[in-house]
Amino acid sequence: MFYIRSLSEFCASNEIDDAKRNAGLTTPDGIDRFDNISYGDHKRHILDVYRPKNAAGKLPVIVSIHGGGWVYGNKEIMQFYCMSLAEKGFAVVNFSYRLAPEFKHPTPLEDTNKVVFWLFENADTYGLDTGSVFLVGDSCGANLAGLYSCLCVDPSYADRMSIRPPEGFAPKAVALNSGLYRLVRGEEDLLDSLAEAYFPDGGTDEEYAEIDLGKTVTADFPPCFMMTAPGDFLTGQAKPFYERLLSLGVRAEYHSYGSDENPLHHVFHINIKLPEARECNRDECSFFLNQIKG
Repeated sequence: MFYIRSLSEFCASNEIDDAKRNAGLTTPDGIDRFDNISYGDHKRHILDVYRPKNAAGKLPVIVSIHGGGWVYGNKEIMQFYCMSLAEKGFAVVNFSYRLAPEFKHPTPLEDTNKVVFWLFENADTYGLDTGSVFLVGDSCGANLAGLYSCLCVDPSYADRMSIRPPEGFAPKAVALNSGLYRLVRGEEDLLDSLAEAYFPDGGTDEEYAEIDLGKTVTADFPPCFMMTAPGDFLTGQAKPFYERLLSLGVRAEYHSYGSDENPLHHVFHINIKLPEARECNRDECSFFLNQIKG
């Protein structure tokens, strides 16, 4: 169980951990980066694009949705992880979105949709292959990546959210890392506090159900790569959602990295100093490339 005294304590703790994780990392020599591009009107509507240097033509695109319990996070904490993905032959879009408690559900989904529209409008400028767009998300970012994928393939869910993705668009595949797939009231003090901050009505049964991926997903969900680790406090949610995907006939892979002796922990994959993180990220990128090959 995770216990927090306040959301500010939660954010401060994450900020310290992220600074330690990224300490000493620099932009790889083989990466071109385009920073602080506006995709909307709010000060948090900014994104970066990372590409391998000297890569010709349009590249398959990975859009990264950061975690942080809907109340914390930005593109800066994800930059080195995202550039490590770009090194594998992708253009990577790394963005910040508006946060709770000031901005409630479904604001992050609205901002994700703004990013996708921006991607289509700027594909020629930054060499983005709009026919091969992939989503990655960690923790609540995995929930957002999954829900946005549902919006793209299920018009009835899009109508409920009052969000309309670009006509005909759906991610070619999605990777859900240390994902939050459902909320259960009373299961974790941390999650209860985050839900109270995130939902307009503080977390009603209807609001909890609205972001339950097991209830929202359909057979049209994109191919899905899922990962977890023995030390991940959300690991118990991964296998049930994977089995739900399989029951619908969705193409899916489930991976657990580490062991009881080396359990790894929540969102370990972002720490590119870890060999297991590099292995996981290679596996995800290979999964994406395989979807292009068919």
